[in-house]
Amino acid sequence: MTEFNTPSFELERDAFGRLVLTDAQGERHVGVTPVRAFPLSAPRHGVSLVGSEGRELVWIDSVDALPAQASALLQEELAVRDFAPTLLRLHGVSSFGVPSTWTISTDRGDTSFVLKAEEDIRRLEGGALLIASAHGVQFRIPDVKTLDRASRKLLERFL
Repeated sequence: MTEFNTPSFELERDAFGRLVLTDAQGERHVGVTPVRAFPLSAPRHGVSLVGSEGRELVWIDSVDALPAQASALLQEELAVRDFAPTLLRLHGVSSFGVPSTWTISTDRGDTSFVLKAEEDIRRLEGGALLIASAHGVQFRIPDVKTLDRASRKLLERFL
């Protein structure tokens, strides 16, 4: 395992679209997978690059400290693995009790989902929320204050 302080590795994609890590010793590792240590509370900090054998090859303290090209590749790869749409607007709820059906707009489009229990709404640091649907999809609200007034009013009934 390599501790990340200065760029002691390089990242690139091969002809098949796989992520390739060249470590400080010049050894190429094809098909590495980035794994976030804290995907919700600190998504840009604590990323492990894991080899095809499942062993950690490099630990990255901060994605922001990487060179631009490596950071872009890493963010691209992580985006494919992470699916947590951002809730932009809450249009309506079927009832203020649970279970209830929520109709929302996200950064991935409009949808509806069932909220089974109020415990499925988790508070995160900095005013963020994570809402789990009955099907296990996690919807993120990075900052409740950024929602429009009508959305905040509906959401407050569940908090």
